[in-house]
Amino acid sequence: MLVTLIIACEVGFWVLLAGGLALRYLARMPRLGAAVLLCEPLLELVLLVATTLDLKNGGEPSWRHGLAAVYIGYTVGYGHYTVNWLDRHAAYRFAGGPKPPGAGYGMERAAHEWKLWLRTLAGAAVAVALLQGAIWFVGGAADTSALEASRFAVLRVVGIHAIVAATYTLWPRKAPSVAGAPDSGLVGKER
Repeated sequence: MLVTLIIACEVGFWVLLAGGLALRYLARMPRLGAAVLLCEPLLELVLLVATTLDLKNGGEPSWRHGLAAVYIGYTVGYGHYTVNWLDRHAAYRFAGGPKPPGAGYGMERAAHEWKLWLRTLAGAAVAVALLQGAIWFVGGAADTSALEASRFAVLRVVGIHAIVAATYTLWPRKAPSVAGAPDSGLVGKER
């Protein structure tokens, strides 16, 4: 049941996001659209309560509880960012807003990647705190190895993301060359 609820929360997130943006830009009802977008954290609250009740009612701690904690952590780290990113793109596409900037190249891109890593770190901190809270909540009454494994999986993701961000720092991506641009100093010279 918990996995079904996690899937329902994810689907609900995207439905609320699409509905909020559609109300905001297509129906020209920005306040109602913003109100719908503000309902999204309620999904995570429902998931948190359901997970807690499942453990309280004797549910055996499993990967499902770990997945719920990771999902909530991810939403804390990336939910607002995702909503803002899509809002900027919807404003550009449907309301004549300015074109959203890209991630860039070189050190600008590296800084962007490290900011994303900080979001991953924040989400991981929330997930690890929820997992540790669940471990303390069930105490020695149950096998918590699945929750501990989830906690270490979250920490591995943070480490892998740090390596990815570091590659952008160590080997900065260069802007693509413009097609048709002169490739040498022969422009304006006799051949």
